[in-house]
Amino acid sequence: MRGPSKTPGEEEAQEEEAATVAGHPAGVTEDKADSDSDLETEDTRGLGEMAEAPHYSGSCWARGAGPAPCFLRQGSSPELSLRHRGLGPQGAQALASALISNPHVRRLDLRDSGLRGADVEILARAVSKNSSICDVDLSENLLGAVAAQALCASLTVNQVVQKVQLAGNHLEEQAAQHLAELLLAHTSLKSLDLSYNQLNDQAGEILGPALAENTGLTQLNISWNHLRGPGAVAFAKGLEANIFLKVLDISHNGFGDPGASAVGEALATNNVLEELSMSNNRISATGALRLGLGLRVNQTLRILVVSRNPMQSEGCFAVLKSVQDNSASAIELLDFSNIHVNREFDDLASSTKVILPALCIKTAAHRVEYKKELLPVSDPK
Repeated sequence: MRGPSKTPGEEEAQEEEAATVAGHPAGVTEDKADSDSDLETEDTRGLGEMAEAPHYSGSCWARGAGPAPCFLRQGSSPELSLRHRGLGPQGAQALASALISNPHVRRLDLRDSGLRGADVEILARAVSKNSSICDVDLSENLLGAVAAQALCASLTVNQVVQKVQLAGNHLEEQAAQHLAELLLAHTSLKSLDLSYNQLNDQAGEILGPALAENTGLTQLNISWNHLRGPGAVAFAKGLEANIFLKVLDISHNGFGDPGASAVGEALATNNVLEELSMSNNRISATGALRLGLGLRVNQTLRILVVSRNPMQSEGCFAVLKSVQDNSASAIELLDFSNIHVNREFDDLASSTKVILPALCIKTAAHRVEYKKELLPVSDPK
């Protein structure tokens, strides 16, 4: 049924409102607003593969929002990327409605899409009902504790999801309990990115025991947070008991010497971890010495990054000497970047190279290239 006729002024006002909701200013065509991102995806997805997506389009118009052209162009592609779109409430509702019935999407990229708590709750319910999505990126939005609870609950229901990125969402200790429940309940989750949030020492005390009991997670990035004091120690104790994690990034926190000591104790017991980044953690020579105690017996760690710590040459020496004294050490890379070392360290490095010729050592003076710094992140099957 055709709606009541509108004057040109009314039509113009409606078009302006729809354009604003859709994420581009009035008067700018959709092709123009999308030109930058379309150029990035044209080669991989093909603009000729246009999808009608009637359900999504109808849902958008019903809510007064224009459908995102990039959604229509991506068709049945396994990756749906709407990053930097400013979806807002109407866009989130329309997208959620379309996701429920979409069997093609495996990777959902909504990084920096202007999503807030209520929007994420709506999308979380859609994800829980979609059995094809296995990779979700909600970084650089504003989840909040309530939305984090809804998302973690939906991921617990949908055990298909294997990779989740929640970087830069202002997550605080209130969200830590929900994240801990996710670690305990979601046994299929392989990779979790919590970097650039505000998880503090209380959050560390909550997440540590959950990490100890987690079964399945192989990669965890919790860098650029506020883990320090008792929280850092509790988190490290969780690492001690974990038997699945292979890659851990705790850089740019405040572990300090107590945290470094706890990590050293964890490394003495943990026989799974392969990559550990602890750069910028206020670790002095004393903390480095205690960290080295674990390296004397650890047999699995390949990469250790402790750059930008105030451990000076003495601390670097202690870590390297521990590796040299461990005949079963698997270390391939020791990264002391931005730490100046003395001649005594250089002599130790030379003698260690005789024993471990494949060992790569980075310092402020020596920046040799290392080809295998990170394990490849396999796409969820």
